[in-house]
Amino acid sequence: MNIVIFGAGGRAGRQAVAEAHRRGHRVTAVVRDPARHSDLTGARLVAGDVTDALSVERVAAGHDAAVSAAVDLFVPAHGFFTASSRALSTGLAKADVGRLVVVGLASILPGASGAALMDEPGYPDEYRSFSLAHAAGLDELRAGGLDWAYVAPAGDFDHDGTHTGRYRVADHGDPASRISYADFAIALLDEVDAPRHHRATVSVRER
Repeated sequence: MNIVIFGAGGRAGRQAVAEAHRRGHRVTAVVRDPARHSDLTGARLVAGDVTDALSVERVAAGHDAAVSAAVDLFVPAHGFFTASSRALSTGLAKADVGRLVVVGLASILPGASGAALMDEPGYPDEYRSFSLAHAAGLDELRAGGLDWAYVAPAGDFDHDGTHTGRYRVADHGDPASRISYADFAIALLDEVDAPRHHRATVSVRER
């Protein structure tokens, strides 16, 4: 397959590039400044703006599926996630790319109580505004017409975790759960290769 990966320079994006390349896919890695990511191998590196529908359409043309691991911590989160979701929905549709897999956030998905994890007792409020921004971006995806999957770690990433080659779908979010970026990338690419979740959210954890 031809896969375009937005936000390919970040930790999740780099592992998605590596996993797609390992599976034999042809990968286009989209970053804001290719000169800063010359070490990114296994992909064709291009400049693009995930918040601009015309840019998304241009770099996505000719691809079979897209992955978005894009984030910009230097701009207001609500504006970034809503703009990127709108641009992806519009630009990918115009480029005739029907499948999108997005790196999500556990806090906005259901916890053990059925409520959003961020609303459960004891969940820290420090990053609530960031969570609400992710939720607004998810609402924009729901408003569009693409076939998407929003894939989040059940809790958080294990930043020092290694590749085990395994993961499992979680019943609900769990703040104590961790998954390595490499294993999370397997879940992302599984949703590209053999989609199981359509216009739906899913959380994953280490097996």
